[in-house]
Amino acid sequence: MSWQEYVDSSLVGSGNLDKAAIFNSEGTSVWASSAGFKVSPAEIKEVVTAYSDKGDENGVKAVQSNGLHIAGERFVVLKADERALYGKKGKEGIVIVKTNQAILLAHYPETVAPGVATNVVEQLADYLISVGY
Repeated sequence: MSWQEYVDSSLVGSGNLDKAAIFNSEGTSVWASSAGFKVSPAEIKEVVTAYSDKGDENGVKAVQSNGLHIAGERFVVLKADERALYGKKGKEGIVIVKTNQAILLAHYPETVAPGVATNVVEQLADYLISVGY
């Protein structure tokens, strides 16, 4: 399956996500993206930086205080660990999961429950990790 097929079929095709992209783990290359989903270089750099941030003395990462910008919108970060970043803006949100070689970034609309959206992205990430990505 191509990277674009993962975006079109496994992520957006699930019906629980409306936009998605896959980047290399350094954030320097877009491997696939849904039409019209534009994540700027500065925005993906924020994501990569969030993964490398070890947090303050209480374990709070900067992204949890400052939020995260994706496709021109600011999201409040609810979860930030070495694997995943979850963000919300009103009732819509983003799910970002890092595998060994890729960063999966997906947006869900306000009509989808956050847990359903996160499961879709997390399951694809688990699969990619299991096959060496």
